[in-house]
Amino acid sequence: MNKIASFTVNHLNLLPGVYVSRRDYIGSEVVTTFDLRFTRPNLEPPMDNPGIHSIEHLVATFLRNHPVWSDKTIYFGPMGCRTGFYVIFAGELNSEDILDVLREAADFVLSYEGEIPGYSPRDCGNYLDNNLKLAQIYMDKFKREVLDNPTPDRLTYPE
Repeated sequence: MNKIASFTVNHLNLLPGVYVSRRDYIGSEVVTTFDLRFTRPNLEPPMDNPGIHSIEHLVATFLRNHPVWSDKTIYFGPMGCRTGFYVIFAGELNSEDILDVLREAADFVLSYEGEIPGYSPRDCGNYLDNNLKLAQIYMDKFKREVLDNPTPDRLTYPE
């Protein structure tokens, strides 16, 4: 059986960053999957579920309501390894193309107050597993390390 593409990435040298994970072609349309890596795999502790869950709810809500990116947003969700998120956008995009919207999303999370969107048993299958403060800690780290000063080694997968 062939390895899937995400298992061929060298996680030993992977820094927090914004990486093109893959591009898929559906007829004449292209979708780009991005790896938003928040922590260094196998070196930093993985993120805890309540913080991840809150980032998922907040950023997905933000993207699906964004005046430019709402129609381009296909998916936003966590990685099983708890070191980051995947976001899928319509279009053939590069990491640099999404930095501004990611900065806006980070600022949205960092300034958010109140109840998490979808925070109810009717709207979410595990609504009590949320932690806004933890989400803001994780997002602050990602913004400082990656979005505030993106360097080439944080925008292109290591060899």
